[in-house]
Amino acid sequence: MASPMKKLVKKVRHSKYVLLLMRHAKAEAPEMGDDWGRGLTDKGLKQAKIMAKGLESLKLVPDYIVCSSANRTEQTLQKMLKRFGDTPVVVSRKNLYDGGMQSVMDELQAVRADARVTMIVGHEPTMSMAAQWLSSPDSDPDVLGAMRLGLANASVVVLVADRPFATCGLRGATALAVLTPKSFE
Repeated sequence: MASPMKKLVKKVRHSKYVLLLMRHAKAEAPEMGDDWGRGLTDKGLKQAKIMAKGLESLKLVPDYIVCSSANRTEQTLQKMLKRFGDTPVVVSRKNLYDGGMQSVMDELQAVRADARVTMIVGHEPTMSMAAQWLSSPDSDPDVLGAMRLGLANASVVVLVADRPFATCGLRGATALAVLTPKSFE
């Protein structure tokens, strides 16, 4: 019997487009008035490294990455880029910090059609809500249930579609997995 990771790799390989929606890694506790500037904890830095290594092992290194410009998301991405290298095109956007669901949908409209694997690094509850809105009813029920609970730090939702995410619309993608650092330990 194939492992869940091998099944995921097979499904991803047969999909034309892949979207990775990621919540930033564990951040410092908020201080009065400086949510934007919060950095990652040591645990968060380790989580980002584990996730980058894990995604690379699944052959899910993004072609295109859009990241919130808040400090904790940028630190998450910078740690991951040490593993991913210079391959991904990276864009930083403030709207992913404070723009809610609409910001994710706007970013998907801007993704180049030649980007097979796209990643958006943002915040909760926006990332789990976006994943739910994009997921078709025929997605794995366990994955849909996990998204409804919200994403833990450094979690990645893996969605696939047969056409670009700019055109697949709401409920036009299939949610395959919610990956966490524990998925790769």
